[in-house]
Amino acid sequence: MNRLYLDWNATTPLRDEARVAMHAAMDVLGNPSSVHREGRAAKALMAKARADIAAAFGADGADIVFTSGATEAAALACAGRDLACADVEHEAVLAWCKTGLAVDHAGRVGVLDPSKTALQLANSETGILQDLPQGIAVVDATQAFGKLPIAFNWLGCDMALSSAHKLGGPKGIGALILRQGLDIPAQLRGGGQESGRRAGTENLIGIAGFAAAARAAARDLANGLWDEVAQIRNILDQALSAYGFKTISVGNSAARLPNTLCIIAEGWKGETQVMAMDLAGFAVSAGSACSSGKVRASRVLRAMGYDAVQAASAIRISIGPGIGEADVLRFAEAWAKDYRRILARVA
Repeated sequence: MNRLYLDWNATTPLRDEARVAMHAAMDVLGNPSSVHREGRAAKALMAKARADIAAAFGADGADIVFTSGATEAAALACAGRDLACADVEHEAVLAWCKTGLAVDHAGRVGVLDPSKTALQLANSETGILQDLPQGIAVVDATQAFGKLPIAFNWLGCDMALSSAHKLGGPKGIGALILRQGLDIPAQLRGGGQESGRRAGTENLIGIAGFAAAARAAARDLANGLWDEVAQIRNILDQALSAYGFKTISVGNSAARLPNTLCIIAEGWKGETQVMAMDLAGFAVSAGSACSSGKVRASRVLRAMGYDAVQAASAIRISIGPGIGEADVLRFAEAWAKDYRRILARVA
């Protein structure tokens, strides 16, 4: 079976550049906190990686704290800060913030006090983008970095979350990007690593892969690669609509990530769609990977005003560079074939 991976928002394929950088970092012996030659070599590699990530993310002059991923970065940014958010946020942010901010049917969040708000830049399920007011306390940029031409220094926020495996880097490494000089309490205490903000010996191999992936992501953006991805996503959207089913393409009139398509097919549960497509050779999801496996209606879609049946009947298709028109049309044909079978059973 010629399988097709269409779940890039869950995790991306590891870039060749990241793999090479990680292999090279395996031969760097020292601990970055050691003062001898080997330690200094490790520290120099980490310093270069930090500078490369800052440059790729438009965060020159900002502080970068390496973490185990965006979930830890969210805890470091949000814990104890009494922040508000909306129900469309990722679980890693919801765990630390008070929900209650209004969400309209287009997926846009009504921010009341930016300085006391955590807000995603792009939603992982729908791809819908938020207009960020200046002064936002915490921005979850995990899905947006590497796919959109944005920069931390443009966002006007205090902190931003990121994760390497969303842009072609390895799993298990991320970063909290901080406005320079901002003081935050450590959640992991022990040694004085990361300027006292995050104790524990740094994951040098992961950091090297993160930096290489960030450099490559910046190059791809500059070369217009994600504009091509958006064209393929739009072809898929049009192809699914052309079959004439009463489907809903969530957020297709809003600004979205270039690679994301969320489709509601009433009468066909999202989890069942995922299983059917998996058997047909396609990897898609029924929502955020962190919440998949929990058979329930999408919290994000419910917050946008969709009813329980609609919210339980959605799948997310997220693509990336290298996915072509023939690929998505092959998926559309397989999906439509199975949906016809489902509709015939209930007719």
